[in-house]
Parts: sequence; C-alpha cells; structure tokens
Amino acid sequence: MKKILLISSLIFFNSYNAQSSCSEIIDLVKANGRSQTFFSPSSEAISQVTFYDVNIDYKTLHFAIVKFTSNYYKEYIYQVGSNTKMNYSMNYITSAGKSFWKFIEPYNQNLKCAPNFD
Repeated sequence: MKKILLISSLIFFNSYNAQSSCSEIIDLVKANGRSQTFFSPSSEAISQVTFYDVNIDYKTLHFAIVKFTSNYYKEYIYQVGSNTKMNYSMNYITSAGKSFWKFIEPYNQNLKCAPNFD
C-alpha cells in the first residue's frame, strides 16, 4: 500500500517538478509493474520500448519506457492509453520511429518526462 501511495504521489508531484522525479517514477514503475519489451535493432530512432501495467487501487495505469538510439542509456517514460501497447506492437516492425510518433509521443505531456523534440 505504501508503494501505491508513493507512485500516486510521485505522479501528482511530477506535474510540478518534472526533472527531479522522472527517474523515481521510472524506478517505481519498473519495480511494481508487469512489463513487455519490444526491441528494434534495425531502427535509426528507437532502440527499445518497454510497456508496463501498474495496478493502483483497482485501477490499471499504463506506461511506456523508451530508449532512443541516440542515447541508449537514457530512458524516458510516458503514461499512455490502454490500447497503446497493442497499437505499437502491431506496427513497430514496419517502422519503430513512425509507431513511436503515432502511438506514444502524443502522450508526451502526461508526465512531462519526455524529451523536447522542438
């Protein structure tokens, strides 16, 4: 229960102070979520995307942790919709980059932990 409250608090807090808590949210999601990873070794943009489902108070939250080819060791987290994993999984083989832009990037403002592509 303590972890659930901590995740909820971090997500709420994150809207006010993105830089200090994004890595904490990533750690908590990884520790408490069920995951499925999609690798894209031939993509020039996306190295891998791991989707997580986290249950909090009888509600399931969905996240995507993305590693870009430009910096494999840096992770970015997006809180995504319930059908994002299915949509991404059906399209990433053709183009991981286009699938990212179509299905994950539109959620970039939810947590404010996404890179700025402007």
